[in-house]
Amino acid sequence: MGLVGWILIFLGTVMIHEVAHGAVAYLCGDRTAKIMGRLSLNPLKHIDWFWTVAFPAMLFISTGGRFMIGMAKPVPVNFSALHHPKRDMIWVALAGPLANVVLAKFLLVGYQLTGFIFFLYGVYFSLGLAVFNMLPIPPLDGSRVAAGLLPRPLDYYYLKTEPYGFLIVMVLYFTGFVYYWIIPGINLLAQFLNAPMMRL
Repeated sequence: MGLVGWILIFLGTVMIHEVAHGAVAYLCGDRTAKIMGRLSLNPLKHIDWFWTVAFPAMLFISTGGRFMIGMAKPVPVNFSALHHPKRDMIWVALAGPLANVVLAKFLLVGYQLTGFIFFLYGVYFSLGLAVFNMLPIPPLDGSRVAAGLLPRPLDYYYLKTEPYGFLIVMVLYFTGFVYYWIIPGINLLAQFLNAPMMRL
């Protein structure tokens, strides 16, 4: 599959992921994403220099084009504006990964009907984005779920590590640990969706 195909899959997947976050936040009482224009299907509104450009490019190049993952600019959420901040934080965080799993199912149906490998790569990428974001590293979605489950004030101190999230992800990338999380996670979800296993 060509680079253009990868880019189309990437932008569509990360955009749906972030819009899902914003939509659930809106339903739970926070209008921040809507006011800032982030409930949009325009991919340009969701691009982040590191997560959308640099990080996926590094993965693409280092694996010879066999693997790529990344994310869009995180949708702003004012958790204090949510109807039930602790509980709703979990639903807002889960919305993105769940949207990716649903998208992967639609892409899988497209692959089964047409045999186009483009759709299967889309399945893997969408599932990979869901799995990657469930790492419990602030500001990734897994950290919001964990914070929602932690009692106060542990949740506060846990989320204060967010400025170091970038460095932690970089360490996981350069040590290769990120692959030990993402690849098994993709294949676990692929089994759940009855999709072929991913081979890197």
